[in-house]
Amino acid sequence: MACGVLLMVSSLSAQDIHFSQFYMSPLNLNPALTGVMNCNIRMTANYRSQYASILKSNAYKTYNFSYDQRIPVGRFDYFGVGATMWGDVAGELDFGMLTGKISMSYSKRVGGYRQTSHYLALGAEGGIIQYGVNYQNSRFGNQHDGEGQWDGNIPSNETLERDRFIVGDISAGLLWFSVLDKENSFYMGMAMSHLNRANVSFDDTQVEPLYTKFTVHGGGDFALTQRLGLVPNIVTFIQGPDNEVNLGLAAKFRLGKSRLNYQAFQIGPWVRLSNELDRRFVGESIILAARFDYNKFALGFNYDININELTPATNNNGAFEFSLQYKICPPERRGVYCPTNF
Repeated sequence: MACGVLLMVSSLSAQDIHFSQFYMSPLNLNPALTGVMNCNIRMTANYRSQYASILKSNAYKTYNFSYDQRIPVGRFDYFGVGATMWGDVAGELDFGMLTGKISMSYSKRVGGYRQTSHYLALGAEGGIIQYGVNYQNSRFGNQHDGEGQWDGNIPSNETLERDRFIVGDISAGLLWFSVLDKENSFYMGMAMSHLNRANVSFDDTQVEPLYTKFTVHGGGDFALTQRLGLVPNIVTFIQGPDNEVNLGLAAKFRLGKSRLNYQAFQIGPWVRLSNELDRRFVGESIILAARFDYNKFALGFNYDININELTPATNNNGAFEFSLQYKICPPERRGVYCPTNF
């Protein structure tokens, strides 16, 4: 039974966190997004709670804090530096990950004129991940009293392996973005996470390499009128045997247009698709997402409605998520630099 617990937590540790509003957590999406913003400094906070309708107080909880800034280089280029810390706790065993990383990027202008710019950005990231599990909350078959009840006073007589360890982690990314004018832009990028494939097994006698994660993402911000626009986004994650696709479209309403009074509200539906054990893709969640930008602040909220086989247990309840960004924007004469959605 102890082996079963160890295999379970090792399997869980092979997968990463994810946010439905991935564009509100840019450093977790792609290290090449470090410093890619229309301001000089960006601070971000994210919180996600999932499956509370089933797990109650043991629901999956994920939080993230990040800081990044851009540094002008030459006439048009930028260097980005940043740091991020996120944590994740799941289930009765308090299986969790705590991560601290630093990232760097370089954005090279490869074309454009006046308000139009085309950039190629390269990024890299490195840090540590701490894995942990609380074996004191474990339940074993030999702890049942024979009447179908679990009794924690019955000794399990199980020998458990390490409950906490730290590994190194390295990632890299590539990004292309084009700014057509102040209200129209698009981007596309890719990233590879966990390039070093660290051993994340809780069993000292086994090796469980962390799967390398491949991320492909893209999106844009396109004005239909002076006040109305469309914001499409898509991201695909491939990590070991697991694949996930998030795609959606938001309507964006511009409430204020000047640099000193930028206000916008966007809302729209998303869908998350993932593969099952037979590799068949199915719908996992319908996501209702909203975002409000007010000058230097951006506030995001989404609610995930579960539509997969867990629906009878969750009653369609999935996850809710909050995101907050604050940017510091000193005067700059370089004009438009990057898409406004980050």
